[in-house]
Amino acid sequence: MKLRLVIPGSIEQATGGYRYAKRIVEAWGTPPIAVEEYPSRVKRAKGETLLIDGLALPLFYDRLPMADCAALIHHPLGLETGLAPTQAAAMLNAEAAALAKIDRIIVTSPATKDDLIRMGVDGAKIHIVLPGTQARRVPLARRGVPTILCVATLTPRKDHPTLLRALAKLRTRNWRAIFVGGLDRDPAQTRKIKATIASLRLGKRVTLAGECGEAELGGYYAKAHVFALPSLHEGYGMAFAEALAHRLPVAGVAAGAVPSVVPRKAGILVRGGDAKALSRALAKLIGPSRNRYAANGAKLRFPDWQNQAQALRNALS
Repeated sequence: MKLRLVIPGSIEQATGGYRYAKRIVEAWGTPPIAVEEYPSRVKRAKGETLLIDGLALPLFYDRLPMADCAALIHHPLGLETGLAPTQAAAMLNAEAAALAKIDRIIVTSPATKDDLIRMGVDGAKIHIVLPGTQARRVPLARRGVPTILCVATLTPRKDHPTLLRALAKLRTRNWRAIFVGGLDRDPAQTRKIKATIASLRLGKRVTLAGECGEAELGGYYAKAHVFALPSLHEGYGMAFAEALAHRLPVAGVAAGAVPSVVPRKAGILVRGGDAKALSRALAKLIGPSRNRYAANGAKLRFPDWQNQAQALRNALS
């Protein structure tokens, strides 16, 4: 199968959606997937299937339907945090209308399939291709100051301020926190997070590490004790799966696909925006219960990228 993947921008961007695209491209095999960035018009060779990433799909609304065209949806764009209700509704309606004109739709979790069905999209043409996760050989026990790792671009949906408020309630405990994720995607949110760190006087304990490469990110996972991310919605949550693969217990929010990725025995999920409950979860996970949750997470098995590339090939065939 010849496939052309359309994405809005460089595939090297450090977000879950772009990492999914990059890993699928690397695992696809022969013939390789052609990648088209910042499309101004459709360019494809004879016999190619066009796979349009959901972030790029609005660029094609007025060109649909198109032959041999599929969509890759991580989560509906109208579910992004911070949108006005009228704007969110308009985005959901526009996306649903576009997807009605596409014969094959790939989603990254059962939760996203359910979201699309609620939008009125025909479930019969939706295929689930989960992200892959590499097995990690890292020790279960960790030494040093309990380190809480958060991996997410600084955007409103990831809700870093709630995590900071939760951490502030643990002042008497010994811990440090590292936030890994892009600082430039939403400058206003980054300023808000920095202001929250200052107002809570957490500057000496919380580090904003910014984006980093795969090797450096793996080092952060390997040295951390707990993973925490109070995201208000996830189409899958690749960072959660990576944390579990690195034998980290998880503190997060029961939103979107997260409960299907993080079982109760491997982490603690609370309500969105509830800093008090998140603080209690973190207190438990940096305490004696940590190894029990981590050991349960270590028993989980996630699909690898080679198998998921084949699953995508099957879904598009």
